[in-house]
Amino acid sequence: MRAVIQRVTHASVTIEGQKKAEIGNGFLILLGIEQSDNQEDTDWLTHKIVGLRVFDDEAGIMNRNIQETGGDIIVVSQFTLMASYKKGNRPSWIRAAGHEVAIPLYNTFVKQLSEALGKPVGTGEFGADMKVELLNDGPVTICMDTKNKE
Repeated sequence: MRAVIQRVTHASVTIEGQKKAEIGNGFLILLGIEQSDNQEDTDWLTHKIVGLRVFDDEAGIMNRNIQETGGDIIVVSQFTLMASYKKGNRPSWIRAAGHEVAIPLYNTFVKQLSEALGKPVGTGEFGADMKVELLNDGPVTICMDTKNKE
């Protein structure tokens, strides 16, 4: 799994002109799932994201996690994060998981984040043409890949 975690002051996902999810302070997470991903990947990624200390404390130092701030999360599926670009100029998404693998793992990841936060997590819609808006705060953008845990 690959995730791009962006600290935001606000973010939203719109599908066919209708706002599907909207948050204030928190994380907008773009999530790519590959064929070999499994429950271990969702567990590791959930733990790392919830514990990520990138929010300011009273001294203005990035020392607080999203649970401590009461922030919100939106997770957007994005198979293009699995792009292979080594040959030519047209990316290949051959490593991206098909729906039969990706949808259950996406749903599990969202559920685990929601349980860890103690509140609902906003989502896009798997496979939809989404318009994602955000105001990156900082900017703070962290990329994580469960295949590079070490």
